[in-house]
Amino acid sequence: MRYVLYKLATFAATILLVSMIIFFVFQLLPGNPAHIILGIEAEEAQIEQLEQQLGLDRPPVERYIDWISGLFQADLGESLKYRLPVSEILIDRIPVTFSLTILSLTLTIAIGIPLGILIARTEGKWISVLLSVITQLGIAIPSFWFGFIIILVFGVILNLFPTYGYVPWSEDFFGALRSLFLPSLAIAISNIAVIIRYLRNTILDQSKMEYVRTARCKGLTERKIMYGHILRNALIPIITILGLTIADTLGGSIIIENVFALPGLGNLLIQSITSRDFPLVQSMVLYIAVLVIFINFIVDLLYRVVDPRIRTKG
Repeated sequence: MRYVLYKLATFAATILLVSMIIFFVFQLLPGNPAHIILGIEAEEAQIEQLEQQLGLDRPPVERYIDWISGLFQADLGESLKYRLPVSEILIDRIPVTFSLTILSLTLTIAIGIPLGILIARTEGKWISVLLSVITQLGIAIPSFWFGFIIILVFGVILNLFPTYGYVPWSEDFFGALRSLFLPSLAIAISNIAVIIRYLRNTILDQSKMEYVRTARCKGLTERKIMYGHILRNALIPIITILGLTIADTLGGSIIIENVFALPGLGNLLIQSITSRDFPLVQSMVLYIAVLVIFINFIVDLLYRVVDPRIRTKG
């Protein structure tokens, strides 16, 4: 229980620190939102009047306190560009990014873990060498480049999937799945390569341990040793890399959503930065940061479940 309380306190303190960094960094960025909204021909009196309406003339500390207080009431402020509550805008966009993240993670686990086991069990054979070369390419090539290649092959040449746009799940389940498959695959490819190489090295290291030799001496099959002993002891590094993969997936979605013209947070974030819509940008960056911190929090708790020997010191 003390372990969980300690992690919760760390989780809350980290979010508070991140929110302060996000808010005050955006205050240092060049560009006046009021000037951008009114245009270059606006008079100084008009700009000052709009700044007062938007609250931009107030001290940054006062605006931060109002912003952070509103978070506890689900009030994220009003978008400077759309003149709508930020929460309403995010509610429309989050399902796209969330679906993209879940589908990409599913592909990463469903493909990466079996191939990681395969490449470890066939160490030294031609299939292991081939997969090693492919995974090296997967790590080296950025996800947006994979996006263009996937669009060309599966969208243009084979015409199997749509290359842009999004179909809501409520309208057509399979249509939504088809619209998200290619961008999810583009994000997942590099993560799959990381999972394969990391899992291969972990399995090979665990295979040299004394408990594996003991299991073989007892007459256990290689399959039972792999799935009942080696993978079980390799869970902690696997959980770690999966946590990092989720964070990387969120970052990759920002670029991929623009490549595939998806109406998610990534697409909205680029537009909001261009228009200096600080309330909207701050809320989106904070949302992504909180999600990443929460994932790390869950990973820490899973460590405790997988290996009870882990204890918090000090």
